[in-house]
Amino acid sequence: MTEPVILLDQVSLTLGQGASSVHVLKGISLKADYGETIGIFGPSGSGKSTLLMVLAGLERVDSGSVSIAGTLLDGQSEDAIAAFRGRNIGIVFQSFHLIPNMTALENVAVPLELAGEADAFAAAERELAAVGLADRVTHYPSELSGGEQQRVAIARALAPSPKILIADEPTGNLDQATGRQIADLLFAKAEERGMTLVLVTHDPALADRCGRRVAMRSGRIEGEPSLAAVSASA
Repeated sequence: MTEPVILLDQVSLTLGQGASSVHVLKGISLKADYGETIGIFGPSGSGKSTLLMVLAGLERVDSGSVSIAGTLLDGQSEDAIAAFRGRNIGIVFQSFHLIPNMTALENVAVPLELAGEADAFAAAERELAAVGLADRVTHYPSELSGGEQQRVAIARALAPSPKILIADEPTGNLDQATGRQIADLLFAKAEERGMTLVLVTHDPALADRCGRRVAMRSGRIEGEPSLAAVSASA
């Protein structure tokens, strides 16, 4: 039996302190297999983006356990988690997060260089070509359209050949036609490379394209059985 690539068991997380604290995640259990596509949807404030940050090791949980690709993130140092994330998890954000004074090629190559990739710029050039930007490698973000900037961000996320691709509202800043193209690209690359795709979206049609839909409300997954229940029924 293949070990799941994502395994969250009774994860809880509170952000803020004192009177301003918010219990964002409340006993979340979630399992995902290699190559699975999961659409996470729900109203604003339901905990969707925070759940992605937990999956990426960018937020530490208060209780419960987080295992990614067979590695337990609980108790690991920040440096160890960052190194693990760089090898195993690609992240695409709604607002692109490109470095404005770097070209498309540099935006993709520099994280690879920092991770010790020997041929970082050659790898970055291949990834940009793979997302349809072979002729835009020397352009700066300000010289690219929104859709092109998101393609650069996708190339950057794909470059380390991660096991998991996380996308937080990846079409949220794009018009409908461009958003559809970006969604097509994400699903195509996930299938082509056998990656697990975890997608947060407000768009029900986009969530419907995923192999599994996960609804969140008030920090909980609606209708998701506990891991114990899943194991008992297996």
